Amino acid sequence: MKRIIVLSVIAFFPLTAWSSELSGLEVVKRWDERDEGKDLTSKSTFKLINSKGQERIRKTRRYWINMKEKGGFEEKSIIFFDRPSDVKGTSLLNWSYQDAGKDDDQWLYLPALRKIKRIAASDKEKSFMGSDLTFDDMGDRKVESDEHKLLREEALDGRPCYVVEMTPGNKKYMYSRKEKWIDKETFVDYRTDFYDRKGRFLKRQRIDWKKIGNVWVVTKIYVKNEQTGHSTSIEIEDIKLNTGLKEGWFTKRKMESGR
Repeated sequence: MKRIIVLSVIAFFPLTAWSSELSGLEVVKRWDERDEGKDLTSKSTFKLINSKGQERIRKTRRYWINMKEKGGFEEKSIIFFDRPSDVKGTSLLNWSYQDAGKDDDQWLYLPALRKIKRIAASDKEKSFMGSDLTFDDMGDRKVESDEHKLLREEALDGRPCYVVEMTPGNKKYMYSRKEKWIDKETFVDYRTDFYDRKGRFLKRQRIDWKKIGNVWVVTKIYVKNEQTGHSTSIEIEDIKLNTGLKEGWFTKRKMESGR
């Protein structure tokens, strides 16, 4: 299932009047199976805000490529941190697979140690670089990993949406469930509520979009942890689609080069 941590391109789905009788699974498949284009580059500003309103800023670059036609892979992405100086050169590489039973591979490069660290499954629920997104949120969760139930149809900021509950098949997963608001016409998602292992409301994610040509792209992500009061705002700009990125961009060697 496509993550929007952050930061991925989402293709426009034809404005067809879908029946209200769609199941939760059918809605999520519509959301997941859109054409995403061939590749995307963007720049982002992460603003990390603690419960006292104090801010920390992170500047990043992200590169993404659609690998569905290559066979074996679903997508690959790499994020480079450019600012501030204490995180400059840090990078995250993510490989997602078509095999429903295979989890994403993730690696983190730490320039101070000159070391590439593979992110273990047990570490994927940890915060990504101090944000309110986890390493798992930065990856690509597959539709088959969850059960889906259509809870209701509801307007969000004036937009008719399907509200779908996603419950993980693996009870050890960090979230006991999610509720996602998916636009009934475009099938982009505007809001996701996350619940912790004990079923308590944990955090809410809101997303802003714009259309470039026939492609819907994410321009802002805002996540607030309701249990800690910490929040993360991500402003995404300089978005470029289908620039001809090659698979060679998405390697451990590229992580170390920082460009």
